[in-house]
Amino acid sequence: MPYIEVIDVCKQYSGHTAVDHVSMSVPEGSIYGLLGPNGAGKTSLIRIINRITHADSGEVLMLGRPMTDADVRHIGYMPEERGLYKKMKVVDQVLYLAQLHGMAKADARKALDEWLQRFDLTPWADKKLEQLSKGMAQKVQFISTVIHRPPLLIFDEPFSGFDPLNADILKREILRLRDEGAAILFSTHNMSSVEEICQEITLVNHAKVVLQGKVMDIRQQYKKNIFEVTTVGGETFHYSLKEGESAHDAIAHLNEEYELAGFKEVLPSMHDVFVEAVK
Repeated sequence: MPYIEVIDVCKQYSGHTAVDHVSMSVPEGSIYGLLGPNGAGKTSLIRIINRITHADSGEVLMLGRPMTDADVRHIGYMPEERGLYKKMKVVDQVLYLAQLHGMAKADARKALDEWLQRFDLTPWADKKLEQLSKGMAQKVQFISTVIHRPPLLIFDEPFSGFDPLNADILKREILRLRDEGAAILFSTHNMSSVEEICQEITLVNHAKVVLQGKVMDIRQQYKKNIFEVTTVGGETFHYSLKEGESAHDAIAHLNEEYELAGFKEVLPSMHDVFVEAVK
């Protein structure tokens, strides 16, 4: 059973359609990509799932039943626009938010100490947020999102503000949370991250679903019959099949000119798929 299901959801604001009959389901123990250009409707949909706003029609189910306001405690949400209190100390802020999610203070403190060590933030525990670098503050935001171990996690552009090294650290932690059984909804413009960690995606444009399915199936769907050819001499180039030509025919043809060492199909990147689908 999917942990969260969005069924035929619609939302309008002052005559503008933000979400137009969108459906999708996010299984437990998976990372599901919610993709689309700016203004496509991603944030509106995320706000509906979080019950910040309500759909005009359609419904959102959690474990097969309609969601209620009480179910919000099962969600960890890291918005693109971060929301930390800059004048508060790191430890006070995270403990405060953890207790709002129902954690006992002692349990929250133990979990916080573990996360601070994991992110090398222990020396900064008693510093105010305004004293931290942007990357450090992002880590604190992440800890605040996951500390109560919610079964549903929603990350909106989680790598924004991170250098490549810290982005990899965060990616590792997101994968670990997936392996521990969390259902993760992941919204980003970073298509390489989608290829690395998402099993399935929904791509929305102009409020509608334009593409949906498993990442590898979608890349196969958009392939262009292009192959990477490698010769024994170390030369590498791309070869496009001609109309009616099979891969076997291409190998036979190329063997007349080259001594082949490799011949493999090139799948389009999710970046290429995104651009083509949105166009």
